[in-house]
Amino acid sequence: MREPVELRRQRILSVVESRGAVKVSVLAAELDVSVVTIRRDVEELAQAGRLRRGHGVARPVGEAQPPAAVPASRGEEPAGEGGAVALVVPERHSYLYETLHGARSVLEESGMRIALHIAPQAAGAERPLVERALADGARGLLIAPRWRNARSEELDYAWLADVGVPTVLMERRPRPGSALHALDSVCSDHWYGTHLAVEHLVSLGHRRIVLAARDDSPTARSIRAAFAEIAAARAEVEDWSVVLSSPAAVPGPGPDSAASGAVAPPGPGADGRAGLDLAALLRERGTTAAVLHGDVDALMLVQRLAESGIEVPRDCSVVAYDDVVAALGSTPLTAVAPPKTAIGRVAAELLLHRLSGAVGANGPVRRTELLPTLKVRGSAQERIPSAR
Repeated sequence: MREPVELRRQRILSVVESRGAVKVSVLAAELDVSVVTIRRDVEELAQAGRLRRGHGVARPVGEAQPPAAVPASRGEEPAGEGGAVALVVPERHSYLYETLHGARSVLEESGMRIALHIAPQAAGAERPLVERALADGARGLLIAPRWRNARSEELDYAWLADVGVPTVLMERRPRPGSALHALDSVCSDHWYGTHLAVEHLVSLGHRRIVLAARDDSPTARSIRAAFAEIAAARAEVEDWSVVLSSPAAVPGPGPDSAASGAVAPPGPGADGRAGLDLAALLRERGTTAAVLHGDVDALMLVQRLAESGIEVPRDCSVVAYDDVVAALGSTPLTAVAPPKTAIGRVAAELLLHRLSGAVGANGPVRRTELLPTLKVRGSAQERIPSAR
């Protein structure tokens, strides 16, 4: 049977009053509950004036100064000197690494110590990293979960909502009404970014457009949904479709939904490898323009088009989405550029505001969106109508 909350908190008070300052991680181990639960209990007891809360440490109310007898564990500042901010991002994710660098610059300028945690590609990898960071005394959290599918996202909602320290999501927008709806977040407005891509192609006279996109991240799902909505609503767009940009671009196990609209499955590539035969799709549907997400897939698809005798932009105009390496191809790609570095900077600034204790630091939750821009490089050109 689960121990009543008040009994557990009374046990916390007994330990603290008998020993003095005690690390949260020690309390969690002795009471056999999670660090997140103990942090929440300590916070509630501190607000009620029954103990004092430090960085990763609970202290008796009458203790004026943190004692030197409480040592710092690996990765933790000594008590009273301020804990680190934990930064959690997925491994092998160049897009989010740019976001990480933006956050790092702000935190370093403020003198805040950073504890970086790289989450492996396994499902649920972020939770143990966050719990370890909290046990080491992290006082704030910046996190960009991988969330390869909708199910993995939902499984993170409950525990991430109860972390117990100020937290800001980076480049992630939780489902409306979910447990994380009221969590600070900073992300790109991918609807607007998709609008920029479609608007650019339509302005050049293209009326038949395909989106070749990934489907294994919140960004990918946002782009797919936005493209379907925008293309279906534009009277100028005569035909549109959504396909996978790579056979490896799928969300993995778990319920997930693709964007609505005409969705074509991947087929055998022109070179015999499994994958999307974009050239065949373009010829079949008379498509003259493509939006490609992400950059690496975009460059590979442009190479395949060239191998099939379709030149960019002569035969097909292309706009990439991400702009991490789009400019480096043999044909530099026009690209939608989400403000990746700025996302990290703004998220770090928001977290520092929450940690500052200044007036308004505990104000309303902020859900901040930054607008992408379009970098025109010449991979899209005006469509010349064919002679009748």
